[in-house]
Amino acid sequence: MTTRPAAVADLFYPGDPELLRQQIQTYLAEAPVTGHAPKAIIAPHAGYVYSGPVAAKAYAQLIPAHDRIKRVVLLGPCHRVPLRGLAAPSADAFETPLGRVPVDRIAIDFILRLPQVREFDLTHQQEHSLEVQLPFLQEVLDDFSIVPLVVGEASADEVRQVLDMLWGGDETLIVISSDLSHYHDYDTAQTLDAITRKAIESLDSEAIHYENACGRNPVIGLLEAARDKHMKVTTLDMRNSGDTAGGKDRVVGYGAWMFE
Repeated sequence: MTTRPAAVADLFYPGDPELLRQQIQTYLAEAPVTGHAPKAIIAPHAGYVYSGPVAAKAYAQLIPAHDRIKRVVLLGPCHRVPLRGLAAPSADAFETPLGRVPVDRIAIDFILRLPQVREFDLTHQQEHSLEVQLPFLQEVLDDFSIVPLVVGEASADEVRQVLDMLWGGDETLIVISSDLSHYHDYDTAQTLDAITRKAIESLDSEAIHYENACGRNPVIGLLEAARDKHMKVTTLDMRNSGDTAGGKDRVVGYGAWMFE
């Protein structure tokens, strides 16, 4: 078995398993549960001290379905090694301090039929946008596998095609990893992030711009799929680093959404 090791433990989140569990549990304890487990969520991917409380608002909604969800389709943007299309790993598992998560190789072989999907390990090696979601998933779900995909330059339709192929039933969860605006002052960030919030709530993929969501490409693919399926979107939290663990002169925006 080949394993993609944790790359950002002790950087984005604690590398000690007990400290990591305690931190996640603290965030989850402060997140109300609606009782309606979503089909898809959008969650941020910054360091936990910055975005963890916001991400927990989305992950807490999965608790009622902890034993039902068996596969997580996880899409996030590339930050280090750019690519065209979507990249799957060759690994059989991803590792975090909380253990290994198996990769659904059958699902990956299935979507490799699409021209926009290929195996490309280099973009996965140091990518944090997918990795930081895994400890939350490990804490709230029972046994599950993942379909981890780094999304590069890809159209909404190309992403939607992949999601449609992997959509499945109640056993499958879609997780989109994205932060919002970057490095504006607090008030400007609030204005820009409010525009993105409105676009997501109205499933308006054309109203989301690259500078306002680093995970724009996977987000707009989900919005296209959600619009086709007449889904309901709920905003669970909207904050930025000026609200959580940073100054207010240069902030990064975070949001959490659920799709039913």
